[in-house]
Amino acid sequence: MSDRPFILVTNDDGIHARGLRELVEVMQFFGEIVVISSEISMSGKSCAITVDQPLRAIPVEKIHGVPTYKCNGTPVDAVKLSFNSLFDRKPDYVVSGINHGTNSSISVIYSGTMGAAIEGSLHGVPSVGFSLDDYSSEADFSKAKIIVAKVFQSVLDNGLPPFTCLNVNVPQGKPKGIKVCRQAHGKWVEEFEKRIDPHGREYHWLSGYFKNFEIDSTETDMYALENKYASVVPVTVDMTCYKTLAEIQNWKF
Repeated sequence: MSDRPFILVTNDDGIHARGLRELVEVMQFFGEIVVISSEISMSGKSCAITVDQPLRAIPVEKIHGVPTYKCNGTPVDAVKLSFNSLFDRKPDYVVSGINHGTNSSISVIYSGTMGAAIEGSLHGVPSVGFSLDDYSSEADFSKAKIIVAKVFQSVLDNGLPPFTCLNVNVPQGKPKGIKVCRQAHGKWVEEFEKRIDPHGREYHWLSGYFKNFEIDSTETDMYALENKYASVVPVTVDMTCYKTLAEIQNWKF
């Protein structure tokens, strides 16, 4: 067994995504790498799992010489397979990305990239999701890769608390630096465009825009990105609202 850490690399943009290859290239410097990714894009799948069909992880052409598998399931399925049945050695770290497009603010709960990182944290290992604020398939990841290396080296040096992962978002161009911050309070305002298919049947296409509820705050990931900083937000799986918990303790049921 290698003394180098065993690092699982995954994503939600699919096995052919350029961001996945760029992440593998960086992570090779830090340990023994294995890649498992979905066959197709799984953006927006969050923490979804497959329960109604068999899962398969099939070896495919190596990425930068690294063992690579394609999975017919979701990003979380891929992580679960990696920890439970696919390899003789369980991953020491999980890294997900580099996503084409940001996963800042409330997007963290929809993101398949972050779903994979969260699943890694549930297995008790330090996990990080990386995203670049560029949706283009030809996005320039060169500066983002520097952020990846800096953040992951810090994770190696310092560790992460149990059941905690990091959500890292990188602006386009050259970042001014890295800011540790909190998730911005906002939401996606969803708009559905009504259309008619060639058979005359009605369908709806999701669009919309993001609304930031605290545009004046300087403490959030949205502020960091808008001001050309990479944002690092610690994420936990405990979704208890402790303020409300205290308020309803005396309710009579």
